[in-house]
Amino acid sequence: MIGFSALTGVIFLWLVINQFISSDPIGMHDMVRPAGKPLVSIMLYSIFGALLFASIYLSDTIGAIEPCPDGLFDYVSLVCSRLAMISIALIVIVMFYEVVARYAFNRPTLWANELSLWIAAFIFLFAGQYAMQQRSHIRIYVIYDLMPRWMQKTADVISVGLIVIFTFALVWGGYLDAEARFMRMETFGTAWDPPIPGTVKPAILFIIVLVCIQAVSNLIADWNKEPEVHTDEPDEHEIEALRRTLEEK
Repeated sequence: MIGFSALTGVIFLWLVINQFISSDPIGMHDMVRPAGKPLVSIMLYSIFGALLFASIYLSDTIGAIEPCPDGLFDYVSLVCSRLAMISIALIVIVMFYEVVARYAFNRPTLWANELSLWIAAFIFLFAGQYAMQQRSHIRIYVIYDLMPRWMQKTADVISVGLIVIFTFALVWGGYLDAEARFMRMETFGTAWDPPIPGTVKPAILFIIVLVCIQAVSNLIADWNKEPEVHTDEPDEHEIEALRRTLEEK
C-alpha cells in the first residue's frame, strides 16, 4: 500500500511539474486515454494498487455497529465497502478542487463533474453489496418474527432464490450489451468524454453477481443461528458511538 501510494505521489508530482516545463504536458484528458502513454498507464495502475491495498488494510477494522464476518465472502464485501468509503473522500477532494478552481481562480474544469459521477456510480453499486453483507436492506419483520424457525428458513430460501433468479435474468439480458459497450469502451459524450457507459454497465452486472453470492453466503451463515428478535428499540452501540462523537466535539 505504501509503495503504491508513494509511486502515485511521485508520478503526480512529476505530472504537475510537467505542466510548467513541457510543451505537451499530460492532462486529465490523457488520463482516460492511456494508449501510447506509459507514464499514464503506470499512474493508473499505481492508483488502483494503492486503493486496493488500502481497502484490504482497512477491512481488518470492524466498526462497533458492524457484525463480525461470518463467511469467507464477507471479507470480499468488506474490502469493497472500504473501497467505496475511500471513494467518498475522493469525490470530496474532486469537488473541493472544482470549487476552488472555479471561484478562486475563475478556471473551472471540464472533468470534475464527470469524474464525480463516475466514482459515485461505483460507490452506489458497492454500497448495495455492503448493505447485503450487513443485512441492512429494508426488511419488514411483522410476519417474519411470528413464524417458527423452519418457516423463517423457508422464507429466507425463497428470498435468496428470487435474488438468484433476478441476477440470472439481469446478466442474461444485459451481458451482450455490456460486452459491446466495454469492448468499444463507450464514452460519455462530453468535453472530457470518459468511458462511463463502457465501464459502469459491465460493473453493474459484475457487482450484482457479487451481491447474489453475498446473499447465498448470508443464507448459509445464518442457517443454524437462533432466531433474531427485532424490536423498535434504538441500537445501543450506535447511541454510544454518537455520544462519544458529540463529546469529542
